[in-house]
Amino acid sequence: MAPSALAQVNGISVNRGSRRVLEDVSVSLFSGEVVAVMGENGSGKSTLVEAFAGLLPLRRGEVVWSTFPDGQTLVRDFEGRRNAPPPMGLTLQKGGICGDEIVSQRLMVALLSAGIDPDEITIKKLLSEWGLAHRSEDRVAHLSGGMSRRLSILCGLAPLALSDEPRVALLDEPSEGLDDSAKHLLRRWLRALASNDHGIIVATHDKKISSCADRIIHIESTSVSESSGDPEGEKSELEYSSSFRYQDPIISVIRWSLRIELRNPIETIGRATPAIVALLLSYSLVGEIDLESHDSRLLSALVLAPGFISAISTPAIASRLSESDCGRWWKAIAGPMARPAFSITGASILLPVPLTYLSWAILSGGVDAEVSSEVLRWLWIPALALIDLAIAATALHLLVSDLSRSSAAPASLLLLVLVWPFLELTDALSTIIDHGMEFTFALNDPIPACLIASMISALVWLAAILIPDY
Repeated sequence: MAPSALAQVNGISVNRGSRRVLEDVSVSLFSGEVVAVMGENGSGKSTLVEAFAGLLPLRRGEVVWSTFPDGQTLVRDFEGRRNAPPPMGLTLQKGGICGDEIVSQRLMVALLSAGIDPDEITIKKLLSEWGLAHRSEDRVAHLSGGMSRRLSILCGLAPLALSDEPRVALLDEPSEGLDDSAKHLLRRWLRALASNDHGIIVATHDKKISSCADRIIHIESTSVSESSGDPEGEKSELEYSSSFRYQDPIISVIRWSLRIELRNPIETIGRATPAIVALLLSYSLVGEIDLESHDSRLLSALVLAPGFISAISTPAIASRLSESDCGRWWKAIAGPMARPAFSITGASILLPVPLTYLSWAILSGGVDAEVSSEVLRWLWIPALALIDLAIAATALHLLVSDLSRSSAAPASLLLLVLVWPFLELTDALSTIIDHGMEFTFALNDPIPACLIASMISALVWLAAILIPDY
């Protein structure tokens, strides 16, 4: 009985910028084999691996993966349809790991994202075999290049080592930065995993790694050719076991994002600092506002400004995802839902409400006590609407960061569209100050104005997450 294809690209054509890298390429990965992808630098080795992962837009063709036991999943096609691949292992050329992650927790994240729930003993065994046990509680940023590479390879292979079902691992230049002992360990694992019916694609120019491949794909001038390999090297059994617990990769995305922020709260500090500076400047320049001079709209704008600034500030999640291709790793694992999830977890959700109340407390010294009491009772409504605005702003930042030249994109100009919902919220708060809370549905009344602001923010968010990540 012929082995089944675990993943395949069918007639794909892929561009890098304006240059065609792959033209009408078809490659299948079968159960129980290691496939080495070889070629000169820039020939398209990484492009083929990333195409298998669904990371690249296609000019033609499709990427299809098999699902257990007899199904298939369309991972990506030239018409823009995209789905997350089945649970897999992935090692990108730059590693795909954020420096703030803890070594043992990163391995746990890679396994949980693949539906595997290992115990601490298994985690320690895996780290020990790859010489990482003594660094298990260190941050990845503190590892040497070689140790960091070992971790990224282990995270790519461990989902196969602990799985009883055939799975796919995609490895892009895994031997870069490894010493001879680590290369020997890598070859041994590749052959052992293949003997357990897993399929592995390795992009490499290292002949020591390609020597253990069953097939070799040669890329040259946008096309591919194939030759048979002659697997050699030591073969060993990998005796690991673990329980399986399905966990949607989106849950992994959310937990990862929150854990990183709790460990290093630069998100909260980075957003709060300019907001507080703006609040102090407003207080020092404006002082007490006389509402009899019809300054309620100015007061409303100043009260909401710190929350608005915290909402539109560049989110820390954008820099974390750009570090070592961490965001691309998550996009491959979680599929097209990664950007929506990160736009919510990376948004300024905690700051708008307390900042708005703090602004009111500082800037409303000249406001009548009865008016102030009425405002305090209803100030949470426009403050909550600022959270919707924050989510939309984060989605715009992530959209820009996905571009190939994100630093050249005018992200600040895109954020100007969010001035509209801010002005709607300013009108709502101004009405509450002047007339109290009104439960009517005229467009300028507080509740309709806040709803309009939230709807505008929702439309901006939707547009930002639906635009393909080209």
